Amino acid sequence: MSSDSRRKYSSTVVDGAYKAPGRSMLRAVGFTDEDFKKPQIGVASTWSMVTPCNMHINVLAEEVARGADEAGGKSVIFNTITISDGIANGTEGMKYSLVSREVIADSIEAVAGCEGFDGLVAVGGCDKNMPGCLIAMARLNRPAVFVYGGTIRPGKNHTDIVSVFEAVGRHSRGDITDEELAEVEKTAIPGPGACGGMYTANTMASAIEALGMSLPDSSAQDAVSTNKMDDCRNAGAAVLNLLDLDIKPRDIMTRKAFENAITVSIALGGSTNAVLHLLAMACTVDVDLTIDDFTKIGARVPVLADLRPSGTYMMSELVAIGGIQPLMKMLLDAGLLHGDCITVTGKTLAENLAGVKPYPAGQQIIMPLDKPIKKDSHLVVLRGNLAPDGAVAKITGKEGMRFTGKARVFHSEEECLANILDGTVVAGDVLVIRYEGPRGGPGMREMLSPTSAIMGKGLGKDVALITDGRFSGGSHGFVVGHITPEAADGGLLAMVENGDTITIDAESRQLTLDVDEAEIKKRRSNWSPPAPRYTRGVLAKYAHTVRSASEGAVTDKF
Repeated sequence: MSSDSRRKYSSTVVDGAYKAPGRSMLRAVGFTDEDFKKPQIGVASTWSMVTPCNMHINVLAEEVARGADEAGGKSVIFNTITISDGIANGTEGMKYSLVSREVIADSIEAVAGCEGFDGLVAVGGCDKNMPGCLIAMARLNRPAVFVYGGTIRPGKNHTDIVSVFEAVGRHSRGDITDEELAEVEKTAIPGPGACGGMYTANTMASAIEALGMSLPDSSAQDAVSTNKMDDCRNAGAAVLNLLDLDIKPRDIMTRKAFENAITVSIALGGSTNAVLHLLAMACTVDVDLTIDDFTKIGARVPVLADLRPSGTYMMSELVAIGGIQPLMKMLLDAGLLHGDCITVTGKTLAENLAGVKPYPAGQQIIMPLDKPIKKDSHLVVLRGNLAPDGAVAKITGKEGMRFTGKARVFHSEEECLANILDGTVVAGDVLVIRYEGPRGGPGMREMLSPTSAIMGKGLGKDVALITDGRFSGGSHGFVVGHITPEAADGGLLAMVENGDTITIDAESRQLTLDVDEAEIKKRRSNWSPPAPRYTRGVLAKYAHTVRSASEGAVTDKF
């Protein structure tokens, strides 16, 4: 394929006498005469010093640019935002977290669309910027590759960010001293990289690799490593190959590819946020994916990975034994993956996995298919009168499969956390946190602070928590989120009162409020929607446009 035929978009920006002003601007940022003849490759960097997840990504973006330039393209690095869930959790600022996914997608689309890039490589390293990058790629539908920024290494004594959150609960219980809490705080985060368990970042990186939108092994590399630098350089070259082959995101992000992503997410024991983000990504490419597909696929896919938060090991330890490629090969050989899906290598998934070796003998991180940690999915979609449109639970079985208790109702995450830490919350409680949904929050905050406090207090098997908000990938315990319709939209969650009996049944997949219909009707007649919490700015716009969590909380579906 000629150079000109690969310049479908950039040629409209730089070719011809009347484009001299644009070329003049580009010369100032380093373009030469020869560069104007090359396909332009946008490199979307999520670098910032906001969070350790992204603090190294400027270096990775430069390596991507080098790979694209060496392969015959002209790279152009640009930035988008990121926020830090780990810093914002438990505060009003966390309402911007899920919102940032849309801001990131919008900003990448805007820059790439405006500047006429022929291809795109995006480097992401934290929960929202990864699906944000994929949504932008899907909207633009130009040859594109995603690069994961990589995982952090464990802190002292095998700690990570969730260790710090749970230490807060242990401290309030009196199990550790001020000095011990400070020691965990100071040593749990040793440097760059995304949170170290199978939390949302590593879950989404693995799902994206299984989807076919990143190079093999991209999801399972340490943030600071020669392997990650090689991955970046190879990604820069790979997008030029995709231009030659005319392979675009919509060719890769098919229904079968999403089924592969779901399968791998389940096998790894991944975050409930995978449900939200995969639904949103599928919506962008018009793939008909629903929360019920997670149930159908989950019935045949076991949980095989003993990874945090509910397990023992960290992502860096999975990296050391081969990452997720041997797991994918195992799943493919068992008929659980679609091997004919095309990927960003230009080859099929089966071709990519053909030479992959099995895990080393004696490793304890990934279980064999005949000895799973759980025989079916830990991601359980519940319905029932509290969630007629669905809710999502992460239940590994370690917490039990059924919980019945008395409701203790809160209208915010902060209020709930205070009651956990001061001892008000006791065994047998079902904590109800409402008006935290996509519209009601707005922004669908994660509940990592209260769930970690519950675990730190030693109440993980004795207290349940349900919400129209969502959970961090680091959350574990008997927790149910994404309840739809949300309270702000008049869902039954809004009518729950203190002392009501609530049952969570993972086997029958029901979330039930045990109150008779006459009483529910009476409560509903006395309910009125809350006033919007924000009337200006990005949160107000988000609340006005966002769809239900059961649809991925997207903002561009009209």
